[in-house]
Amino acid sequence: MRHQVKGAKLGRSVSHRKALLKNLSKELIKNGRIKTTHQKAKALRPYIEKLITLGKKGSQHARRQANRKLEDRKLIKLLFDHIAPQYKERNGGYTRIIKLGYRENDSAPMSFIEFVDYEHPEEEEV
Repeated sequence: MRHQVKGAKLGRSVSHRKALLKNLSKELIKNGRIKTTHQKAKALRPYIEKLITLGKKGSQHARRQANRKLEDRKLIKLLFDHIAPQYKERNGGYTRIIKLGYRENDSAPMSFIEFVDYEHPEEEEV
């Protein structure tokens, strides 16, 4: 029985699932919006929202904790200096999931996951 076990397994091992969430979160921070399957988007939401909460704290310890999850200095700088300050007044709910329908080849439900009220930096290349 799976009492009090949160999070979807997504048909992957633990290491594969961690790598998947890390890569999805990197792309979301880089682009502001990604298209993925609905279940992956639902699994990514708490992962990325915890990273934004760390970004709102802005301390050195929070940067080190985020570095454990992302392992990319440029993206951590973007997260802490550009993304997190936009959500300074917001208490959670930094992302939204928009259903798109079904993928043609295998009928998997597809979704966009994006930041709410996010203004992507145009001048910075990451």
